[in-house]
Amino acid sequence: MQDTPPASPNIEQTPTGEQPSPAADCQDGQIDAMPGLAELLRQAELKAEEHHDAWLRAKAETENLRRRAQEDIAKAHKYAAEKFATEMLPVKDSLEAALAIENCTVDSLKSGVELTLKQLIAAFEKSGLAEINPAGEKFDPHRHQAISTLEDEGEPNRVLNVLQKGYALNERVIRPALVVVSKAKDA
Repeated sequence: MQDTPPASPNIEQTPTGEQPSPAADCQDGQIDAMPGLAELLRQAELKAEEHHDAWLRAKAETENLRRRAQEDIAKAHKYAAEKFATEMLPVKDSLEAALAIENCTVDSLKSGVELTLKQLIAAFEKSGLAEINPAGEKFDPHRHQAISTLEDEGEPNRVLNVLQKGYALNERVIRPALVVVSKAKDA
């Protein structure tokens, strides 16, 4: 009697005692074949190509968005004053009409100027331009520019006189009011 090694339960042996090749198993249809290295590499390359294409598309879309945003900013800068200019056109028309009148009286000229000033104020309001006229208010260095100070018996740091009105565009000061400010009398 010959001693034969015990057969492992998972490995089939051929009549010659050799293990069958994996190719033989595939031909018999007994075991599902695992994809080979070449197939795995091909699949990985396809996936990499898909990801690369997606990345290129995302990059192109980002570039297009950036370019469009720059164009929008350029247009906004170029046409920022369009609304204000549109509001100012009737004011210019009124001034030209007043100058075109040959036999003008002082009263008609004054009434025309008053109407033109109303148009100008309405245009300013529509555009968010507000007048800063701080007479009697407390001095605010963010909104007012003190030209001089005068001794006064009242409260110090009060605006006594407005030499030139200031203006703010949407709450942002674009020209501070030029003012004379009170200071306390020396005792």
